Amino acid sequence: MHIEIQRNAEVSLSKQIYQSIVDHIRSGLLQEGMQLPSVRDLSNQLGVSLVTVVKGYKKLEEENFTISIQGKGTFVNAEKRDMVNTRQEALSFNWQLSVQDYLPRSQFAQFHHVPEKIHLSSSMIDPGLLPNRYLEQEVHQMLSENPKILSQYGNIQGDEQLRNAMYEYLKRLEVPTAPDNIIVTSGSQQGIDLIARTFVGPGDVVVMEAPTYPGAIDVFRGRGATILTVPVDDSGIRVDILQNLCDKYKPKIIYTIPTFHNPTGAVMTLKRRRQMLDIAQSIQCIIVEDDPCSEIYFDKKPPASIKSMDQYGHVVYLKSLTKTLAPGCRIGILAASGSIFKRLLAAKANTDLGSPLLTQKAILPFIKSQRMIDHTKKLRTALKIRRDLVLELLSQHAPSEISWVIPKGGLNLWLTLPSWMDTNHLLLEAKKQQVTFLPGSACYPADQENQHLRVSYSYMNEQLLRQGITILCNILQSEISSKTVYNDSPNF
Repeated sequence: MHIEIQRNAEVSLSKQIYQSIVDHIRSGLLQEGMQLPSVRDLSNQLGVSLVTVVKGYKKLEEENFTISIQGKGTFVNAEKRDMVNTRQEALSFNWQLSVQDYLPRSQFAQFHHVPEKIHLSSSMIDPGLLPNRYLEQEVHQMLSENPKILSQYGNIQGDEQLRNAMYEYLKRLEVPTAPDNIIVTSGSQQGIDLIARTFVGPGDVVVMEAPTYPGAIDVFRGRGATILTVPVDDSGIRVDILQNLCDKYKPKIIYTIPTFHNPTGAVMTLKRRRQMLDIAQSIQCIIVEDDPCSEIYFDKKPPASIKSMDQYGHVVYLKSLTKTLAPGCRIGILAASGSIFKRLLAAKANTDLGSPLLTQKAILPFIKSQRMIDHTKKLRTALKIRRDLVLELLSQHAPSEISWVIPKGGLNLWLTLPSWMDTNHLLLEAKKQQVTFLPGSACYPADQENQHLRVSYSYMNEQLLRQGITILCNILQSEISSKTVYNDSPNF
């Protein structure tokens, strides 16, 4: 079990130990019934005092993440009725914990093939809204005309025809680049990973929004980065706080989702985009602009990309077609320039020698045609209807203590609960009723806030959305009512 300790961080060492183990548990890297290292062993491993480890373990037990058994040790908690059997099963694999890994967390692992019926946790688009039949026909035709494609490697940089098509596609989004400055990736997640493995090493400073996309946190933390966070408001990242951080720490990378921010849905103003670019230029750092779904706007087009204002190659731009077109094809692009581009291309070669040619060719005709434009328009309409349905249900059924910001596009809605509520515990209750959501704690790189949750309105159809939101509101109402009854109870 890898625990990264940052001795110069403002967070105490005991809290870092606590949070790292919680991340391992939530990611499934530590499973129910598994035994944690002894206090002495972990103290020696991390080079910290016994008292520090004891404090971290005590907080884990107080929050019901672990259970201590006198004379035997500390174990990841499980349901009491299953505790004995689960522990016995886990003990036979406990030797594996002696094999050192470097995974700090993987927040999406816990939502991989979850059994629940209503997936409000999935920030993806309902397969019924995607052009599956058309893409199927294209694959059949392509293979019948060129069956040798299955026995061919693609270009490491990506299929040239697809890069030309993506250049035209990005031009419609007012993102300037060139086919020779585009790398085809296996979704944006690989783009983030290529950037991290190329430019980030232990101790390098990365600035991220708080909250932000959990998958990016996992990658940068996996590289041993020192992550500093800047809060997000309705207008995007707080540039005044960003400026102060950059003046003091000189980060190597600023990671941002300026348009329909995941998870909050916020849109960064044009003024703040320009200010962020000015900051990056002044300290010679890289901006990673992640743009998962700027096409999915409900009212007016969002401001121009940061990449569109970039004259000196400070911005690495990421765009994925995974969400909006074909999740199974896992196609994204990375656009950069100069030596940064060349180094990222070398990293791509080291990683996989190029993305699969079959999936690149499969989506090519669609992207080049009017169908892509029409498909995007239909998506906006369909997702706006689902967003409006969720907003209506929340207005009708959510307790008055719950608040949210109306997203102007994208796939997600960010809910804020009273500060005393913990959405990790609420998730357990929701799962009992066949509903999942993303707890807000997964979206914070450093000091976690547990009173938020992300609901995605894009994946479930309207009937299941109605069921899921109603169940969620009932759970929230029950939790608040229980708190009220407890507070109003007479003291004896």
